[in-house]
Amino acid sequence: MPLRLGVNIDHVATIRNARGASYPEPTRAAEIALLAGADGITAHLREDRRHISDADIDALADLCRKRGKPLNFEMAVTDDMVAIALAHRPHATCLVPERREEVTTEGGLDVVRGGNRVRDAVQTLKSAGSRVSLFIEADPAQIAASADAGAQVIELHTGAFCDAARAGEHERAAAILARLTAGAAQAAQAGLEVHAGHGIDYATVGPVAAIPQLAELNIGHFLIGEAIFVGLGEAIQRMRRLMDAARAQAEQAA
Repeated sequence: MPLRLGVNIDHVATIRNARGASYPEPTRAAEIALLAGADGITAHLREDRRHISDADIDALADLCRKRGKPLNFEMAVTDDMVAIALAHRPHATCLVPERREEVTTEGGLDVVRGGNRVRDAVQTLKSAGSRVSLFIEADPAQIAASADAGAQVIELHTGAFCDAARAGEHERAAAILARLTAGAAQAAQAGLEVHAGHGIDYATVGPVAAIPQLAELNIGHFLIGEAIFVGLGEAIQRMRRLMDAARAQAEQAA
């Protein structure tokens, strides 16, 4: 299965907002990302608007439609966010947990406890033509609940694996990777498309990309940071090469 790359451009907006300026423009970053080989653009409109703004979503949705590429709209499970998604009708929506005090998304959405609230949001977004993903941990109960809620896609949270791998905690990293691999297999068996993301960099992308059921990786913070040194296009192209090499090696081994 070809492995797609979605590039999250949130932190271009973070840099812009640090000065209250009009630049750097997230749409320009999105254009560069698509030219460099990204398969789609991801943006998270937070309730506190700390980076991406409503106007950014307008511009990104327009750009992606013109380029024929998907916009993946990350959002909390709230009436306000659902209304914004319905107004913009992005190709994909990814429901994520959100707490105002967190620096970044911490852990996966609790679909089991979310019950009807998550199910209703999924059904509303699907009815509007959006492909709905749930950002979850690789937990069997959460995967089963995601399928029951009617989601077409899950995105597995890879943050704990990446943190353990970078810290040199090899046994812990291997155990988490095994859970991700098992979770991807369970989800695919349930008819879900499987994505993954959070915390991925050059050193950790290989083991994740090698998971055969994965269809897409969503990567943002690392690529925007690396772009400071080598440019966004080069950062994305190198990530793409590493992804493709890991997938090809895994297929040969199989």
